[in-house]
Amino acid sequence: MAGTDRWSWRRVLGTDGPAAAICIRLSVGLVFLSEGIQKFLYPDKLGPGRFERIGIPAPTFFANLDGVVEVTCGLLIVIGLLTRFATLPLLVDIVLAIVLTKLRELRPGGFQGVEGIWGMAHDARTDVAMLLGLIYLLWAGPGRWSLDALLTRPEPPGRRRSNR
Repeated sequence: MAGTDRWSWRRVLGTDGPAAAICIRLSVGLVFLSEGIQKFLYPDKLGPGRFERIGIPAPTFFANLDGVVEVTCGLLIVIGLLTRFATLPLLVDIVLAIVLTKLRELRPGGFQGVEGIWGMAHDARTDVAMLLGLIYLLWAGPGRWSLDALLTRPEPPGRRRSNR
């Protein structure tokens, strides 16, 4: 069937990206992994305490959820396993981070002492780089140096899969 290949695991886990995609994977994955761990190491400054200062309801729940998502998905991206799936919750995460913290800096008085377009641009530089890195990984895939590439490697001709 023509439509069957459209949604195959091989296509979804596809590793269309070049080997150099590992650079994007490592930079994006390691930043999210580190930030997720720090939410638990420094709860007052980066976890529930920060979420409360930002005005997020149920700050403990959402900070811990965010930390788990960042650690889990960041690690998956680093190793290149289920990469495209791992980008999706992190895209939501980074868009919310930009909306809840960086866009506030455009208001008079700014947010946390930074004000105006240049202050926001300075403060959002990592978030924008992470957003674009995630979009790249979703679009191009993890590259051939990934576990996804091992899982989707074509079988050599003449070799048949066992049904065991």
